[in-house]
Amino acid sequence: MVTDTQLKTLIEKIVLEMAGESKASEEHTPKLKQTDSTNHAVSEEVLPDISEILIKKELLVPNPADEEGYLDMKDKTPARLGVWRSGARYMTSSALRFKADHAAAQDAVFSYVSEDFVKENNLFPVATVCQDKDEYVTRPDLGRQFSDEEKEKIKAHCGNPKVQIVVGDGLSSASIEANLENTLPAIKQGLKLHGIDATNDLFIKHCRVPAMDVIGELTGADVVCLLVGERPGLVTAESMSAYIAYKPTVDMPEARRTVISNIHEGGTPPVEAGAHIAELIKKMIDKKASGLDLNKV
Repeated sequence: MVTDTQLKTLIEKIVLEMAGESKASEEHTPKLKQTDSTNHAVSEEVLPDISEILIKKELLVPNPADEEGYLDMKDKTPARLGVWRSGARYMTSSALRFKADHAAAQDAVFSYVSEDFVKENNLFPVATVCQDKDEYVTRPDLGRQFSDEEKEKIKAHCGNPKVQIVVGDGLSSASIEANLENTLPAIKQGLKLHGIDATNDLFIKHCRVPAMDVIGELTGADVVCLLVGERPGLVTAESMSAYIAYKPTVDMPEARRTVISNIHEGGTPPVEAGAHIAELIKKMIDKKASGLDLNKV
């Protein structure tokens, strides 16, 4: 019969191999010690985080005919290529990575942007009428509505700006904390070069995209730019989007929005996205249009 100690050692070897150490020799195997009370083996080392492994660099196919070509193909797509199998099933490493990425996606949806992060980035916090994450997920309509009290706070804080920048948690709080600190300064720097000041930024808790339309009507801003967390997937849970509209109004057609998506380190880099957003905002002000209408003028 396999003892608890032998089972723990076997599991640790498998995880180490998944982290790139294909031969978990004795020097790679964590040393075990006995606890005083339970007499169970406890590892003295922290096992590697499987989600830190770069899938595009990981090739599990044994003895591929063209390893370089395989890796080149993996580098061009987020698809999970070259994961191989164990009989008719996925390998343990592939199955665990799938579960880890799925868990990260769920965490991104149901976690919150920290209050300290909001304060450090000089964002004025407001909230839609959603009471919690469960209601936010099940009632998208409530994520675009504000109470009368919140509307008064927005009008008092923002005034009547030319450009109003709004940050919303959306469906991925992780994306905001991962990308905003590089994207927002790039937007403001780009706008400043055009002589446009964007101050009094807002942060919306439980935010859906059409919440920006309410902000547009309350402030009368020429352009509203919403930076919001995208729905997370198994490729990344840290992707952010920018929705930008010229004089947005409630119930306006979606075609009036200009969208920049996939803002993250593995997609459009945050600083590059910020510079592009600033140029788009300037163009919208000059052309007095956004979305599909911007392409017609």
